[in-house]
Amino acid sequence: MASLQQEEINAENAGVVKTYIERVRAFSPNARKYLISIMIYGAGFGIHRILFNFFLRSLGYDETFMGLLSTVSSMSVLIAALPMGYLADVLGRKLSLIISGLVIGASILLMVTAPSVPILIITNILMGVGSSLGGVTSGPFLMENSGEIERTYLFSISSGLRMAAFSVGDWVGGFLPTWFGDSLNVSAVSSQAYAWAIGVSGVLVIVAVIPRLMLKRNKIPFEQQSAFAPISYARENPGMLTKLLLPMFITSIGAGLIMPFMNIFFSNVHKQPDPVIGTMFAWGSLAMGVGLILAPAFADRYGKMKVVVYSQAISIPFLVLLGFSPVYGLSALAYFVRLTLMNMSSPVYQTFVMEQVDSESRAMVASLNSMVHSFGRAFSPVASGWMQVNYGFGPPFIGTISLYILAIGMYYAFFLRGKKKIQA
Repeated sequence: MASLQQEEINAENAGVVKTYIERVRAFSPNARKYLISIMIYGAGFGIHRILFNFFLRSLGYDETFMGLLSTVSSMSVLIAALPMGYLADVLGRKLSLIISGLVIGASILLMVTAPSVPILIITNILMGVGSSLGGVTSGPFLMENSGEIERTYLFSISSGLRMAAFSVGDWVGGFLPTWFGDSLNVSAVSSQAYAWAIGVSGVLVIVAVIPRLMLKRNKIPFEQQSAFAPISYARENPGMLTKLLLPMFITSIGAGLIMPFMNIFFSNVHKQPDPVIGTMFAWGSLAMGVGLILAPAFADRYGKMKVVVYSQAISIPFLVLLGFSPVYGLSALAYFVRLTLMNMSSPVYQTFVMEQVDSESRAMVASLNSMVHSFGRAFSPVASGWMQVNYGFGPPFIGTISLYILAIGMYYAFFLRGKKKIQA
């Protein structure tokens, strides 16, 4: 009997693997080129995100200024989102993705070349605009270059490969300042060593544009574009746009309290050096990448919204352990698990949102998606930086935990409890 059950389990697992392979093989040439670009971009941006706060600290800036720059970048994404959504339709997906990569890469190089306060603010604004253009383009691009069968897999693998590439960038970024410090005969924690290391990330982000140049252009006819598409969608679907976006807005506020400062958290609270933090971030991104890649198989089996709600809910105890464990090992372990669980649902939910919207509205609804994602992050880092300077990391973690629980409750109430009309 046990042998028969094991054979059934093995057959089921083999079927899942076979289905996964078939879905990946169905990816279009455009989708494959985009995935290559994502991997190069992710490696470059992984270096930037692990080192940028350390670079600012080496220049004498404190957490309050770090929070201000994070706010400036997020506010730029927020303000630019709707115009960029319209521009993405006018320019087409290919050109929008190219411009996005060039603007972000050039901004990174400029900010480390002349890191004065005005330049840092201006380059963070430009990075926000570039990120906004890329962000509102990627979802519609993936929708237009995938079929219904493989779509969730493409969204998830895109996010998974980005995270895996982040892990490479995080790991390399942890060691680059030491390598450049030795080469330049300066301290590994000097602003000069950090500047050269972050410069590598800017070059990689620009290199990621090359596969995008090879994309087949798929421009939407201008007469089909409308700057008022989300308004029309909201009028035709009363309340649905709010339900789709409100939980993400709440989550973004909570994320902004903690996520921009995780490297500072492990440095200040657990006294870990840059290479250790870089390696930890690398493994964390890799774990999250694995979770993202596995997510579509769970979504196929259990439904998209069940994956979103349950994975995020299970992550909450690990967030508590991350923020309040006095032991570095436990905190690091909780970081890995929480990161994987909380984020594996992101591409699944993004697919779900895009499926609720007609093709003419996708770029603009993606813009609203980007706006609510950025709105909370635009304000909460400043508040978090102030709280850290005055009270430590305890209050920001409590705020994040509370807001995440509220958002999970909204997902459940809107899309799972007594669901009949929406296929979750």
